[in-house]
Amino acid sequence: MSEDEKTPGREVITDYAQAHFRYFRTVDGTVYAQRNGHPVARPIRSQGTTGSHRQELMVGLFRDGVGVFNGTALKEALDLIEALALSQDVQATHIRVAPGSDGATWLDLGRDDGQSVRIHPTGWTIAVPDPAEVCWRRTQLTGELPLPAKDTAGQGIDALLRLTNFATPDTECLALAWLVGCLEPGVPVPAPFLTGPQGAGKSTAGRMLVRIIEGMSGDLRRAPKDEESLITAVAAGWITALDNLSHLAPDLSDLMCCIVTGAESIKRALFSDGDVYRSRYRRPLLLTGIDVGVIRPDLAERLLPLRLERPTVRRTEAELWADFTAALPVILGSLLDLTVKVRAATAPTPTDLRMADFAHLCAQFDTATGLASLPAYRASLDDLNDDVIEGDLLAQTVLHHAAGLEPGAEQRMTSSEWLDCLSRLHSGEDCRPLPKGWPTTGKVLSDRLKRLQPTFAARGVVIDWGRTSAARYIAMTRPVPEPLHQQGSLH
Repeated sequence: MSEDEKTPGREVITDYAQAHFRYFRTVDGTVYAQRNGHPVARPIRSQGTTGSHRQELMVGLFRDGVGVFNGTALKEALDLIEALALSQDVQATHIRVAPGSDGATWLDLGRDDGQSVRIHPTGWTIAVPDPAEVCWRRTQLTGELPLPAKDTAGQGIDALLRLTNFATPDTECLALAWLVGCLEPGVPVPAPFLTGPQGAGKSTAGRMLVRIIEGMSGDLRRAPKDEESLITAVAAGWITALDNLSHLAPDLSDLMCCIVTGAESIKRALFSDGDVYRSRYRRPLLLTGIDVGVIRPDLAERLLPLRLERPTVRRTEAELWADFTAALPVILGSLLDLTVKVRAATAPTPTDLRMADFAHLCAQFDTATGLASLPAYRASLDDLNDDVIEGDLLAQTVLHHAAGLEPGAEQRMTSSEWLDCLSRLHSGEDCRPLPKGWPTTGKVLSDRLKRLQPTFAARGVVIDWGRTSAARYIAMTRPVPEPLHQQGSLH
């Protein structure tokens, strides 16, 4: 056969690829390849040294006796495949947890054979998901989970609680409710903050909670120094765990709020002048530390304090992790059993809490188990509000002033008048100097009050803004307490 009669390499590769792989695009335009019948998808432009689509295509061509092709032919073929895939239907890819059909969700076990767990209110099963229903995206942070054990009778939950040092039963049920929430991709969950004295096993307990869902390769990380590094870590896994926090800078605090409830990051694509890269993220977040200092009120609404105590009997790391590794299949199986029971339970949704989805999950959890995670969650938020107030002199001054108002009375002033009033109240008769960080203008005061508004509301003080024909004003009110017989059962 003459050279002119040979089929070009790019055509041979393209024909082979389209016969053995399914190509599709995501909403941001990234093209993925999915081997026929297998749920794991890989971006075709991945240049990673492990598990890239380019590599699996080269290996398939070689093993099936099609041939070995040079880089130019592979590049031309992938360019054509990418262009053709851009006209295909859009499908999402997921890391670790994904929504399925008929109200089910899926948990990726990270196995080469694609076996995953389908979780439904009627039960859970192990199966390979239909690629048209679930497309898994994996990274180097995607660890392998063991096959969960069946019919555990709750033994895994007991084993987990024995291995950790949670201080109270309320803390234990909140930790379990959070784990159940991590298996539901549509539910934003607050970030557990594992705290306690030195030697309480905060890092160990944090690793165990993470590894139940992320596998034994899951670990804690130091807080990154910049926003881009944290977003990169968050996008590459499901649970992001930050260890030994001692201070939360305002930018990091705001970013954590975005991670918990969801946000989008946009940056310029590499080697391009006008194209951009979109990154959407909403992930479970876990933190450990003894104390992080002053907590901003918006983050306080998204935290879940879990206190640990020092164990009375010490064990070696080797013994502890050997027991955890052996118990992990049973722990995972018990968690899946608990998740099924919680999803099958019905309960009213609390309407007064910021994280309403998690509050509803806690209500379902209590219905399914008979425990009291929702009251414990409310109590934890009250404690966090106390922390916010104790760390903010402006909040303390506002509440001190509000204590002198009659219930039902409203006081209106401009922001500048409020600044003068609160400054004089804080300085007192002895004219104490105003502390560092005290608002210097009415606009700064107004912004601070907006941030503290939920904290004040939790303490029975309503701050609102309005306008008259003359000027804008800030109103402070102490609502009249409702009679006990009129208060809802969720309060």
